[in-house]
Amino acid sequence: MIFVFIFIGLVLAILVISAFMPSRYQVEKTAIIKKPVRIVMDKVGDLNHYAEWNPWQRMDPSATKTITGMPKVNGHKYSWQGKKVGVGSLTITGIDNKHIHFDLEFLKPWKSHAKDNWLFEDWGTAETKVTWQNSGELPWPMARLMGPVINKNLNHQFEKGLSNLKKMVEES
Repeated sequence: MIFVFIFIGLVLAILVISAFMPSRYQVEKTAIIKKPVRIVMDKVGDLNHYAEWNPWQRMDPSATKTITGMPKVNGHKYSWQGKKVGVGSLTITGIDNKHIHFDLEFLKPWKSHAKDNWLFEDWGTAETKVTWQNSGELPWPMARLMGPVINKNLNHQFEKGLSNLKKMVEES
């Protein structure tokens, strides 16, 4: 009987602690790429290049991917399905001469939704300052408890992704 009370107490403690954890996350990373804004935006806004630099897609090369719509146009979409990367999609929702906005949706291993925003700024002579931002909800209770780990992993993956993008763009 004491084990039941201990178990109930642990569950309640987890639920209460998670209620006080942040309900959202935001990650932002920046890199300087030695190419003009137009060239860098072309690589990010054309999802045919996505698997070449994105760290998650590179992690699961056997994942199936489907690309629809016209590059750099609202509705251009990259969908994936794989053992390591799960099931999801990335869709352009807005684009202008210095921003690309994406809707990021995960269906498996769990459902979640995020905003993926990019800012491209002239930087020096023929260089681009690229800022990659991502934000979304942390559902209660488990995602909130895992928030610090999620943030740490996302920060690392964004650094890796920008490094991959930089290398791909500068070598092209």
